[in-house]
Amino acid sequence: MAEEILFVDDEEYILDIASQIFAERGLEILTSSSPADALEKLKRHEIAVLVSDNHMPGMRGIDLLSRVKVISPDTVKILMTGFADLETALEAINRVEVYRFLVKPWENSQLVAIVEEALEKYRLVKSILRGDENTMRSLVHALELKDPYTRGHSERVANYAIMIARNMGLNEEVLAAIRYGSWLHDCGKIGVSENILNNEGPLDDAEVHVIRNHPLWGADVARKGRLSRSIVNIILSHHERYDGKGYPAGLIGVEIPLEARIVSVADIYDALTTERPYRMAYTSERALEMLDSMRGNVLDPALVEYFSSAMKEMYA
Repeated sequence: MAEEILFVDDEEYILDIASQIFAERGLEILTSSSPADALEKLKRHEIAVLVSDNHMPGMRGIDLLSRVKVISPDTVKILMTGFADLETALEAINRVEVYRFLVKPWENSQLVAIVEEALEKYRLVKSILRGDENTMRSLVHALELKDPYTRGHSERVANYAIMIARNMGLNEEVLAAIRYGSWLHDCGKIGVSENILNNEGPLDDAEVHVIRNHPLWGADVARKGRLSRSIVNIILSHHERYDGKGYPAGLIGVEIPLEARIVSVADIYDALTTERPYRMAYTSERALEMLDSMRGNVLDPALVEYFSSAMKEMYA
């Protein structure tokens, strides 16, 4: 079955508008005017993304999504409502694991962007579940295209992280986890808008909050894909700092999983040696000096030494 998008709303004109919006962008969607019909469609179609109104006769949208969570756990769920209701939003996030919460009337481009991001998340989870490395890597590369300055970033981070792990004498099982985790370490950015990713100025508090949540969203993708704890650890903890000032959990030192500490060194080195909107790329020599200055505060001192030694041997 082909993956499909399903809109559920008891008002037909809303469904007509949604169909037209997506048709203009080359996407055909399924529609249902009742939760009962939506549940029937779930039996006959592979529903990748389900967008539901909350206030409908017979069954609330949040209750529909609760049933969808059981029937089709990989379906990405989006809840809409005609007014902002914090209690409903919290219930949707905590009970239903809703991906996004939209207030009607929506802004068309925002709606399409959120649904397209949800579809990307679904495809990534499915490629992980199938063990389809080619699809997984192509989706990660497509995600990198949202930010032209990170093109090829995940592949390079994987190569650097594997270099560190080999220098440490870690076994092949750990190396494989580091490779997968490096490819996927930024997959949570599926939920971050291009406006934020490509912002050349300072971010406001709300935008910083979004950025700091991307490891949590990425770890959720990895868990749904039933990936190993080591891979989840990399995605979740690669922005932790050795001194405890990182995110999302503020872990300190060896509280940070080893595989995440390894990928952090590789991630920062690649960021330093890649051109950014606000600066030119640093040379390898200067980047290694900067890594050295991060020993014990941002990065694990021993891992910086492993990486520096490996890089110096390479260029010797």
